[in-house]
Amino acid sequence: MKTVFAAAGLAALALAAQPAGAQMAGMDDHAGHAGHGATSAAVAPVGAVGVVRAIDAKAGKLTLAHEAIPALKWPPMTMAFKVADPALLNGLTVGKKVRFKLQGQTIVGLTVL
Repeated sequence: MKTVFAAAGLAALALAAQPAGAQMAGMDDHAGHAGHGATSAAVAPVGAVGVVRAIDAKAGKLTLAHEAIPALKWPPMTMAFKVADPALLNGLTVGKKVRFKLQGQTIVGLTVL
């Protein structure tokens, strides 16, 4: 009987000792926002407004300080987004105010205001 309890205790310790990185394996940069609204690729694009904070053309990412996005139940925040087409970053500079469209958590449209 002690062997059963000891084995169960070791199994519980092994699970508790699992590194946080391993627990988060497979989650993308924005997985924590999944509960804030629909992120399925089948969902219609959602429009929003933000200010460019950083551009990483090599990674195809754009960091925006965006206004609240009621359709996704997101408060105003700063976050990085992937862009569907790297050409969307052409001519863009930090500090520009933009209107953007999200398909899931990817920018599919962008207009400088």
